[in-house]
Amino acid sequence: MPPRLNKRQQRELEELQALQATSVAEAEVNLEEDSEDDVLEQAMRVPCSFGALVAGQEVDESDGEQSAAAKSSKSKKKRKKKKSTASSLATPAAALTPVETSTSAATESSTPGGLSKKEKKAIKKQKAKAAKDDGDDLDKALAELALKHPELKQSMPATIATTTSSTLFSLLSVSLQHLDSEAEMRRFFGSKVISASKASSSSAAAARRQHNNVKSNLTRPQGTWWPASHRQGLALRALTDDEVEKYTRRHAQEDVAGEKMWTVEYSKKYTGFTNLFIQMVMSGDPDGLFGLLRNFPYHADTLLQLSEVYFHREEHSTASDFIDRALFTYERAFLGSFNFTSGANRLDFDHVENRPFFLAIHRQVADLQRRGCVRTAFEFARLLYGLDPSTDPHGALLHLDYLAIKAGMSQWLLDVWSAQSNFTGDEWKGRPHVRALPGWAYARALAIYSQEESHDHTKSTKALREAIQTFPSVVPLLADKADISLPGDIRGHSAFRIYPDASGLSKKSDAILHLLSHLYAQRSSSLWKPKQRAEWFAETVTSTAPTLSSKASGNTSPTSPSSSLFHKLYAEMPSLAYSIYRHVIVLESMSRAGRLFGFIPSHVTSSRQLACDPLPPPTRVNEYDGEFFKGAENPLEPRMGSRRDNQRLLERMIPDPVFRRQLQDFFAANPQFAQRFPGGIVEFAQIAGQMPEDALEDLMVAVVNDAPNGADNGQGRMPGQMPGEDFLEEMFQPMAADQGEGHRHDPHVDLEEEEDHDEDVDEDEEEEEVAPLPVRILRNVMNRFWGAPAAEDSSDDERHGEPAGLRDGAGVD
Repeated sequence: MPPRLNKRQQRELEELQALQATSVAEAEVNLEEDSEDDVLEQAMRVPCSFGALVAGQEVDESDGEQSAAAKSSKSKKKRKKKKSTASSLATPAAALTPVETSTSAATESSTPGGLSKKEKKAIKKQKAKAAKDDGDDLDKALAELALKHPELKQSMPATIATTTSSTLFSLLSVSLQHLDSEAEMRRFFGSKVISASKASSSSAAAARRQHNNVKSNLTRPQGTWWPASHRQGLALRALTDDEVEKYTRRHAQEDVAGEKMWTVEYSKKYTGFTNLFIQMVMSGDPDGLFGLLRNFPYHADTLLQLSEVYFHREEHSTASDFIDRALFTYERAFLGSFNFTSGANRLDFDHVENRPFFLAIHRQVADLQRRGCVRTAFEFARLLYGLDPSTDPHGALLHLDYLAIKAGMSQWLLDVWSAQSNFTGDEWKGRPHVRALPGWAYARALAIYSQEESHDHTKSTKALREAIQTFPSVVPLLADKADISLPGDIRGHSAFRIYPDASGLSKKSDAILHLLSHLYAQRSSSLWKPKQRAEWFAETVTSTAPTLSSKASGNTSPTSPSSSLFHKLYAEMPSLAYSIYRHVIVLESMSRAGRLFGFIPSHVTSSRQLACDPLPPPTRVNEYDGEFFKGAENPLEPRMGSRRDNQRLLERMIPDPVFRRQLQDFFAANPQFAQRFPGGIVEFAQIAGQMPEDALEDLMVAVVNDAPNGADNGQGRMPGQMPGEDFLEEMFQPMAADQGEGHRHDPHVDLEEEEDHDEDVDEDEEEEEVAPLPVRILRNVMNRFWGAPAAEDSSDDERHGEPAGLRDGAGVD
């Protein structure tokens, strides 16, 4: 801190500052009067920036001598340091004159805060000019690269989105912060209520489990979930140009500039588990799915199937949890440039590997609507639509016409309407258009009505009149569902006839039109129930009905451009019609959509379908069949590894060295028993660990009884049949069909045991994760028939290199 000045020194310093301030003002006036040419001429007098620096230093020294008497030596050193800094900043500017340099030095010496405002502004301009020069250099470098590599320049327009497509991509961009349903619940009910509800529903076993510190945008991983290291088997890759071209030919569409097509791929192990899953589904035993999850916890198809099982049991919380796990399974595979926020990434629905993810999102949307989380449901529905807007395979647009109004996203709905209308030519040909959907026409009118602050509803009334004239089939259904009274002569109009099914309709497109009318009325009737909206709807219908054709009915030809577009799309594009049917089929178990099956053709409803892949698209590339599972490995079959690998695996399965040696000796002492297990003792240990204690005991009895004879004693067994194999066949019958002897699995596994089992699983990614066997059960069975081993003697034998053989101390009864 500088020493305090006395009154005389302070007075001298004030006079000096006043003198310097006057000189600065005069210098600024002179600078403003000088023209730009004079400034350049003065700058050229200095031969280089070094001369300007020397001149500045001389002025700084003279100023320093004048103020030496007013300040101490310590403050003088600080002042010199500031002067040198100011001089170095002024050096690069060739346009600065010596007058400017001296002025800045004088100002610097008199201003404790540093540079003046004018100097800061000049430096800022110099930095901006330097940045501009750097940008020019970068443009020049890019231009040179374009000349050297013209092939890169030609490929750029194919990847750059147009203005219209960029607008659509921004509308399809997902808001990650609104994908959290729990956050929306907290906004409704408060943090304390949600926290208390979660605490009361958490079990003791779940509370003991460690929370997974894993990030996820689609879900919120819970502590009861399996460790994330178990996820495996899914990978993401971009479609090649060849595949994209085949896709556009299949759907008779044109590419939208800027879109990127992707697909998920299964590993051989994941494909093998999918094959086991299909066998479980065909067997009709849902309990077997739990055993499958114990071996492969993150299998999306199994998780979605179990979610369906719990939903039918009305255990909605557990069903929702399994849907979250399925979403998490796929999200972990979406690495790299695939993200949900760009709005330009697409998944090819024609590949069966992608379809479980679409199904999981669709069920999530339906479940969120059931729970009242409409904002989160809207975001997931937007994600579902953005994954494949070219076909909208699960009918996400049929959710969005309701959710956009309900969640307060009316402007988004209007923007999508405008964005799709701006596509010209064949760019949007063959794709589902919002103008061709009845629900969107009525939702658009309602969106405009909700944004009109004044009592003047001219625009919204015009939009509603267009909707009524284009799709009159919605009017009677919506009036009935929303309890809106219409005059009798209006209700009796032929255009307002209600069709309960497709029996009275001759065209497939007419059946789809009335199906969509029923869907919108069921889902969005609550939006029209407020008194003002109901009155507005009734008045508009009454004034519009006379303009409708008296011949307008379900079998007439379209009379408006939007109606013509609808009939053209859904009559000529089977994939779009299948999207509507699939939407109803998925929602059958979760809503009253099953009543609308009368509008779906019989060949669709009677076809063989799987709940994991409802109504595969007619343009599909593959599906779950023999060709898809060709070459898949059996994940439950023991792999024949080296002797060292088998020994390490056995050590991990049976940590007790004494009992492990005892089991090895038993296996070696019974060759007729050992030859029934091609995988060796590892396969035997795996099967024995999955068997109940009583079944394992019966198996051991059969081995002991047959051991003295060394043959099957003519009991009618086939050559090579293992004694006691009937027990194994009963245990693993669902798994044995089409998989052979080595493919055995216990389907009866309790879910809580699965969760407790996952706590002890080794998370080493370099080695195969193996659960320790129930050694206690095996030891009890072994001790019952061959006696308890002497632990101390066995350990001594192992230390001396002698094998610890089986000791039959008590014999066999």
